Formats: sequence, structure tokens, C-alpha cells
Amino acid sequence: MTERLVVIGGDAAGMSAASQARRRRSAAELEIIAFERGHHTSYSACGIPYWIAGDAAGPGALVARTPAEHRERGIDLRLATEVVAIDPERGRVRSRDAAGREEWTGYDHLVVATGAEPVRPPVPGIDAPGVFGVQTLDDGEAVLRGLERSGVRRAVVVGGGYIGVEMAEALLRHGLDVTLIDRNEQPMTTLDPDMGRLVRTALEGLGVQVVSGAPVREVLTGADGRVRAVATDTAEHPADLVVLGLGVRPQTRLAAAAGLPLGAHGGLLTDRAMRVRGSERIWAGGDCVEVLNLVSGELQHIALGTHANKHGRIIGINVGGGYATFPGVVGTAVSKVCDVEIARTGLKESQARAAGLQFLTAAVESTSRAGYYPGAALMTVKVLAERRSGRLLGLQIVGGEGAAKRVDVGAAALTAGMTVEQMTGLDLGYAPPFSPVWDPVLVAARKAADAVSADLAAG
Repeated sequence: MTERLVVIGGDAAGMSAASQARRRRSAAELEIIAFERGHHTSYSACGIPYWIAGDAAGPGALVARTPAEHRERGIDLRLATEVVAIDPERGRVRSRDAAGREEWTGYDHLVVATGAEPVRPPVPGIDAPGVFGVQTLDDGEAVLRGLERSGVRRAVVVGGGYIGVEMAEALLRHGLDVTLIDRNEQPMTTLDPDMGRLVRTALEGLGVQVVSGAPVREVLTGADGRVRAVATDTAEHPADLVVLGLGVRPQTRLAAAAGLPLGAHGGLLTDRAMRVRGSERIWAGGDCVEVLNLVSGELQHIALGTHANKHGRIIGINVGGGYATFPGVVGTAVSKVCDVEIARTGLKESQARAAGLQFLTAAVESTSRAGYYPGAALMTVKVLAERRSGRLLGLQIVGGEGAAKRVDVGAAALTAGMTVEQMTGLDLGYAPPFSPVWDPVLVAARKAADAVSADLAAG
């Protein structure tokens, strides 16, 4: 008999699962129905700030596979159709199309890939015209329309995370006066404060006014109802346009209403095969799930397209009759603001403490190339190592061109469970155009190894 796979969510995890399952099982064996409440599929949400900045030609450049391409592969893709209920007991979902019509659809396998939603602070005026999130292609188009309005000169970005700093750059590129407001003392709280301070210095050097330690209390509007300023406890910051960059949280209300298990961070809990815990026929992947951090041993929520695509592939293999598992993550991420690159992997200090780990730190300043070679850019590298054992716990980098992707050395070392002493012996590529004789990551590892040795000697 033909089985049916139902997918909720038409982006990275959902359509990767559908595509992989279709490669393994024909339409005669497996019917695939995918519901997507928006109008786009399989696109790079991470690319939206760069599209807005002008680095991508248009929304089409961010689309990996169009709805038509999915349908050509035998996937019944239903756009502008939202799943409003899951009935695990009967194995069915209820959907609502753009005309408001509702119907039940049964499934043999269900993939929940509902993604994440932007955090919107519960303050007056947050839904006023001129306030934008940046999560979908529709959001990107809305921001660009907002920028085309006459008289738009001042922008406020609320939140100093990845989207916040990337959107600050995009708005600068449009010639706006940009203010970034963050409730934390330094932007980029995925970094330690000393490294976040470097990001702040870079933002200010580009002309961004950074207001830190300032939670937003209200979005003020004018007589036309549109945003005119953002208010904190101490000041009002004029704004013709506001972008929210406060991060995201798992979009799991639908799953929660169906009684599916959620973790401490609000994401769905799955096993290594990406099957929802306690369910035989329900799978989940992407930004709506929690994943195992291989360094701390704890679950966390990380919204990245890299993980979502891997989750979808694993689900599709398993639904298609194969076997695959997702081992976990080490928390690697990179970003940039203009010419300043930002990278991290593993744990930062507060995460290590929360996991009950004792650690030592080491930081070095170096260059991306041999100092005498043209274009050598400064960078700061920080390493966290576990006391006594010397196991690498985390790596952070802030610097010029050529800095960020060095974090991949740390990601590989963390996955392998290497010590900082072992890292110093890594046979990394060297030539003056690419690195000093001692790569900055290895210099930081060597400094950390020395600190571990001194700590051991001191007893």
C-alpha cells in the first residue's frame, strides 16, 4: 500500500526531508504532501540582511528550489495553507487555505518543521507600521518597501545579535543614520563581553550609535500611527524605521497543543534519528527543535540553516527506509558587520560555568596573513580550555578579512574532543598570503596550553 508523508513547513528542514524521502521512495510507494503557510519554499533566511544591503540581486537569488521544482519531483506542495491542528491519535492534521477552507489530511509519517519566530518584546507600539521583523522573504520585501518611503532617514535596530548587527550594516548601506539599542552591556551576547566589546567598537567606528544596557520600553508613534521613536528608560531615539533583531524562539505552539514534548528552551525533543520522543510516526527538525551540545552535554536551541538541512536529510533517509542519526552540535556561528568578521564555536564563559565546568582562558592578537604581506588584517582570538584536562571548550574570533572561517579549526577540534595542547600540533596550511607561520588559532591554543600547564604545576 502507498504510504503518506505529511510535512508542515516548506523551508530548509521540511523540504529537505521531503526531497530526500522522494529520492528513496517513488510516488507509488510514498505520497508526499507539504503545507507551507507562506508563499516561498527552500530559501536562505540567513541571506535576507545581505539582500536588503544590496549584495544579492533579489529574493530569487536566495531560493534554492522553487515550488514548481518541488512539484516536478512529485511533492504535492500547498502554499498559503496553514496547518492549524495536529491529531496524533488519529494520525491526521487540519489545514486552512487562503480562502479559509479547512480539511483533515491523514498521514503515516509526519514531519514538523515549523521553524522559529522572531522575538517581539511585549511593549506598546511594537506592532506599529514601520516596525519590521526579519525572518521570511516577505519580511525582507516589507523592509525594502519601508526603505523606499519618502523621508526615511533614521533607523533603530533593537537587539545586538546576529540579525541586529547584520541589519545595522544593511541600513548603513542605504545611507540611514542607524542607532542600535540593546538591553545587554555589549552586543553579540553569543560572545563573551570582552569580545563583544570589540564588536561594539567596530560598530561605532562605522558610525552606528550603540545604546547598551537599555531595554526598550515603548515604540512611539506619530499622528499617522507610524513609528516615530523608540523609548528606553532614559531617552527617546528618533526613528523612521525600526528593525527587530532580538533573536528567535522555536515556533512550537502547534506541537504543544498536540501534546508533543518540549524542552526547557521551548523546542521539540527528538531522539538521534530526529523522531519526536514518544512518537513512532512523528519527526521534527530545524529551528523548532532542541539539539544536543556536544561540549556541555546539554540541550539547547540553535536556529541555523546548516542544522535544519542536516535534520531534514536525516529524517528523509529514515522515512525512506534507511538509517541516519544527528549526533549534535558544537555551536559554531559566523557573521560580519562591514569589514569586521565575528565567529564563535563551543562554549562561552557563562555557558561553561552553567555546565559546571572549570576553565582557563587565553586571548591573543595577531594578523590574518604574514605581517609583511599586503592586506594583513588584525584579529583577536580567545580560547577557553578546561582546567586540569586542557580540553578545548570554546573559541571566539573578532577581526578583519580572513578571520572568521578560522573558527572551523576550533569546531573540528571540539568535535574530536581535542585538548589545546593537541591543537598546537595541528598541521594547518601556511603561506604568507594566508597566515603567519604560526596561525593565530594555534598561538591562542599554545597560550591556553601554557596556562593549563602552569595551573597543574601550581597544584
